[in-house]
Amino acid sequence: MKPEWKAYLEDAGAEFDEQGVVTSFGSLQRELSVALTGNVFSDLSHMALISVHGKDAQDFLQGQLTNDVREVDAGHSQLTAYCSPKGRMLALFRLFRIDDSFYLSLPESLVEAVLKRLRMFVLRSDVTLEEVTDTFVHLGVSGPEAPAELEALAGEVPGEVDAMLTTPEYSIIRIPGVEPRFEIYGTLDACTRIWESLNVRCAPVGAPAWGLLNVLAGVPQIHPETVEAFVPQMANLHLLHGVSFKKGCYTGQEVVARMQYLGKLKRRMYLAHVETDQVPSPGTEIFSEQDPAQAAGKVVEAHPHPDGGCMLLAVIQIERAEKDRLHLGTASGPTLELRDLPYPFDTGQTK
Repeated sequence: MKPEWKAYLEDAGAEFDEQGVVTSFGSLQRELSVALTGNVFSDLSHMALISVHGKDAQDFLQGQLTNDVREVDAGHSQLTAYCSPKGRMLALFRLFRIDDSFYLSLPESLVEAVLKRLRMFVLRSDVTLEEVTDTFVHLGVSGPEAPAELEALAGEVPGEVDAMLTTPEYSIIRIPGVEPRFEIYGTLDACTRIWESLNVRCAPVGAPAWGLLNVLAGVPQIHPETVEAFVPQMANLHLLHGVSFKKGCYTGQEVVARMQYLGKLKRRMYLAHVETDQVPSPGTEIFSEQDPAQAAGKVVEAHPHPDGGCMLLAVIQIERAEKDRLHLGTASGPTLELRDLPYPFDTGQTK
């Protein structure tokens, strides 16, 4: 995080954890509540950024990622995954482009490992990869009035999910959400002005409140605890337009395509509520009463809910989820109550 930006947030009342993540602006419970019903904005500095540039950058990424990189331009971003040769996700990105550079947004905890692995495959290509997290200030904006708030600043906003608007000072990307949601990447001066303008009719919230919105939107994330745990379809990435089945070869493509066309998906990602005060970590196992000795799934991500307990995304065996009572941690742990995702589940959906 830029020191000047951190100082600005501290003056605005931000509270930080030991990793430097903004946890709240004084009242986590209030922020969780207003995030569900009102208009909020958040610092997203806990998300890192990798830059990929050079004349071979597009071809390089096309051979590494699950989505069709050729579709990314000044007006279109995308979700995309980076897989192992076995088709298991090593990372999940928001990919966008500004001028001649591609940018990959991902959790800071994965940057070092992802950069190291990607650089192994550059070989003689004209491609440069580097962490550029501090190049931009990164904000999130959400709420029923978020489009109007941003339109008053920018003159227009992206109308569809994954669409992008770029100006000389900032870029705005529309992302999935129960209510309209946007991410902004901009200069320090521009984002300071945006923050002050939003602060009139919207409320600042910390990372847990923004994470709750991600969970409710059914958008997964890969963390160190879940690296290589899921094939993209298990995390519903094909339902979020994060996989192209027409683009051709990429690392892990054979496994991903085989599951789509020849296999039967046995696990998928569910939204659930669990009554616990301890927020479960990514990778926490889920068990069914009918088979207490073997895990039926894993937590993808979880965040506290203002009405108590936590909301979580979890990849679970479909058979167990449809028939059994599920529990967190052990077969006698807190019970999971499955909720509806904001998009339909369709094993046959392709792109």
